[in-house]
Amino acid sequence: MPAQPSPEVLVISASHGENLALAERFVAAARQQGAEAAVLDLTSVDLPLFTSRLKGAAAPAALAGLQARLVASPRWVICAAEYNGSIPPVLTSAIAWLSVQGSDFRALFNGRPVVIATHSGSGGHTVLTALRLQLAHLGAQVVGRQLVSNRSYPAADDSIADLISRLRHLSAQQP
Repeated sequence: MPAQPSPEVLVISASHGENLALAERFVAAARQQGAEAAVLDLTSVDLPLFTSRLKGAAAPAALAGLQARLVASPRWVICAAEYNGSIPPVLTSAIAWLSVQGSDFRALFNGRPVVIATHSGSGGHTVLTALRLQLAHLGAQVVGRQLVSNRSYPAADDSIADLISRLRHLSAQQP
């Protein structure tokens, strides 16, 4: 993964298409508020599926770059489609890989301010519930408001701007 500047807000897209487009809208809103922001498209990161058999093996080459980008950005937005009522496999696998690096599985996430959002072909609430539970378990500060959008209810610009504002007002807490 090539070196990237460290934005104040890193918007992580866990699928392409509508969620990647939603991620770009979050970046635009952050920039309108004067924040450096960038998109990280997880579907373009070459990580193998995490399994317990790989835990003791050498980390994939792409993992160090991914981890460095995440560490360098104090605030995240995660845009994830609903996959079978839960979190997209690419995001679950990335979190699993990241959580087995070092001696503290929460280290990367602990105290990190995070907004969660979805553009879903279905309801979208289930993925956000599952994601909120996982991120809270990892110690992240998940913003109380979340964004659910779909074809019938597209994301409103003022909702995206409000979420960026809320995110920017949270300070990263150190464990």
